[in-house]
Amino acid sequence: MGITRMSDLKRSKTGARSIGWRKKRNHAKGRPAAATRIGAQKIHFVRVRGGNYKRRALRLDQGTFAWASENATRKVRIMSVVYHPSDNDLVRTNTLTKGSIVTVETGPFKEWFAKAKGKPLGNEKYEAPKNITDDMRKSWLKHKDDAPVESDLMSEFSSGRLLAVISSRPGQCGRADGYILEGEELKFYQEAIQKKKKSG
Repeated sequence: MGITRMSDLKRSKTGARSIGWRKKRNHAKGRPAAATRIGAQKIHFVRVRGGNYKRRALRLDQGTFAWASENATRKVRIMSVVYHPSDNDLVRTNTLTKGSIVTVETGPFKEWFAKAKGKPLGNEKYEAPKNITDDMRKSWLKHKDDAPVESDLMSEFSSGRLLAVISSRPGQCGRADGYILEGEELKFYQEAIQKKKKSG
């Protein structure tokens, strides 16, 4: 049968061998990993137990990412995989999995910020729209006294690439969605990426 998900024949956490009291079962069989890469979208439907279907993403080039502190979510293009906590080979091959640290484009978030708050994000030039609606004015007044965007994240916007983490499972649901890194989490991964560059 090959790939199996059953743990009957594995060692225990302490390293003790387990005695195989039965052979492999059909209900416990597994499939090869999806190994989702960055590229033009390509999704396969896989029939699974109970007549359900999994969406096996083989290629993805965009996803929906959330900017949590601003309560904003936008569909953006995924540029590359820059760090993975489990395997450097997944970085080399640009493989998308849950937990992958990726760089995404900044454009859609900049557009949203300018429209919602009536000011540019960073030092970029800002041209106010010609047709300003009442809703836009209300939004600008509402966000007038908001705290500024933190400096670490601002430098990410200036570079044109944001660090984000994938929180969905592309090989199971056919989507690469996640959130933008901020605060302590952003600092941690920035240091980890720099450390990896120096050692490499």
